[in-house]
Amino acid sequence: MRASKNIYLFLVPGFILYSIFFLYPTVSAFFYSFTDWDGISSEFDFVGVDNYIRAATNDSIFAQAVGNNLSFMLFVVIFQTIFSLIFAIILIKNTKFNIFLRALFFFPTILSSVSVAFIWSFIYDPSMGLLNTFLGISGLEALQQNWLGNQNIAIYSLAFTQVWFHTGQMLIIFVAGLHAIPNDLYEVAKIEGASKWQTFKKITWPLLAPSATIVVAYTTIQSFKAFDLIFATTRGGPNHSTEIIATYIYEVAFRSYNFGYASSISVIFMVIIAIITYLQFKVLRSDKVSY
Repeated sequence: MRASKNIYLFLVPGFILYSIFFLYPTVSAFFYSFTDWDGISSEFDFVGVDNYIRAATNDSIFAQAVGNNLSFMLFVVIFQTIFSLIFAIILIKNTKFNIFLRALFFFPTILSSVSVAFIWSFIYDPSMGLLNTFLGISGLEALQQNWLGNQNIAIYSLAFTQVWFHTGQMLIIFVAGLHAIPNDLYEVAKIEGASKWQTFKKITWPLLAPSATIVVAYTTIQSFKAFDLIFATTRGGPNHSTEIIATYIYEVAFRSYNFGYASSISVIFMVIIAIITYLQFKVLRSDKVSY
């Protein structure tokens, strides 16, 4: 009995780290969201829910940041999930060439976000970037753009960069999920004369639902946390067209020194991610999949 009680002592170090780096900052953010603290002085006043009312009704930049973040998220979730699934199906066999290609696709994931930002800033450069140069050589001059300077497409240019950045990571998750599906099911489907699409619809996708749930949820969280990628490329410009919630929190806290308002946006940010992730798990969870 005494030994079983001592087991709980092993939880103490983890709980201490959790409290210091997650629990305390979260509680502090919630507390300061009801104040006008500037982040420097020790004095502040309580303003109640004024910060939340301001964010919801009287901050056009915050509303734009939320819209940009949702557009960024939808683009990344849709295309990153589709591309990683297609590549996983193509590279499912454990041949040397396929393993090499998986490693090649995974390679961008180990790069820092700042490095990726610099690489793609050069690719998107309107005057000497690789993308416009390639379009010019291919006779597609009409498609040449200022990819990061055009307010209408800048957020999608960055979203494509995010897809390139993490597709290989999601590819590995899908490959693991595909390998967990029994081959007997595919043999039965072949004997029954099922087409490739019917096999995918009735066997592959339903049994891949747990992996898809992980990919979609993780991709969603990644797209909301793409602060370093966007900050290193556009800093939210031009004219806030690539501003997302994370970069706006930085602007409010560390440039305007309004930590109270930034804390309220952080709380709203956390709630948005929690709601979207919950809905995704609700829709994609495997026990609701029909066979």
